[in-house]
Amino acid sequence: MPISFRFRLIPFIASLLLVSLGVALAQWQTRRAEEKEIIAAQLAERMHLPVQQLKPDSAAGEIKAFRKLKVRGQFIAEWPLYLDNRPLQGRAGLYVLMPFKLEGSNKYVLVARGWQPRDAHDRLHVTAISAAAGEVMLEGLVRDKLDRVMQLGQPETVKPGSLLQNLDIDMLIKQTGWDFYPFVLEQTSAADDGLSRDWPLPSAGADKHRGYAFQWYALAVMAFLFFVVTGFRRGKN
Repeated sequence: MPISFRFRLIPFIASLLLVSLGVALAQWQTRRAEEKEIIAAQLAERMHLPVQQLKPDSAAGEIKAFRKLKVRGQFIAEWPLYLDNRPLQGRAGLYVLMPFKLEGSNKYVLVARGWQPRDAHDRLHVTAISAAAGEVMLEGLVRDKLDRVMQLGQPETVKPGSLLQNLDIDMLIKQTGWDFYPFVLEQTSAADDGLSRDWPLPSAGADKHRGYAFQWYALAVMAFLFFVVTGFRRGKN
């Protein structure tokens, strides 16, 4: 009995959409993996460089991402900020951020001081973290930006004590009028504040993204094969 192929418009359109979606998402995941691999190379290179001192006259262009940086100044304890939905080792928690004014200048750096667990009984409650009084010296890792999470609803106005999903330096400059460097410093030096500074590597997850890309490519292939196989039938046209 002869075998013929019957072209059907609706299954063709549905398969075409699935193939296009699978390829697009696979390519996006591949780009994310490549970005993580570039970050890993930069991190490996710059982590072995000596600690750089940030001075009030240091140009922003001199400070590269993932460079170890030393700053001297004081925390602006009246301006704590908290980034929500930042889990650590499977525990829900927050990042504690605080402006840091450089010694002898009007320049500021936003310091990510560390991680604290979320209040299990009241999600909106955060434990106040004290800051060392007077001038201090601390070290950290330069991040051009912090990892973002899905924004739920409209961004909240930045104010002292805000619990935020994401934060841009420009938002902080707009609200305070202070002169911030365009990066965040992840504190690595020890401090008696009860915060964890086990920061996740920004380069982690390249293999995961490549695995996701493989799954999306597989979906595209399966959609194509399903259209082809179901289009064949036995008998006359």
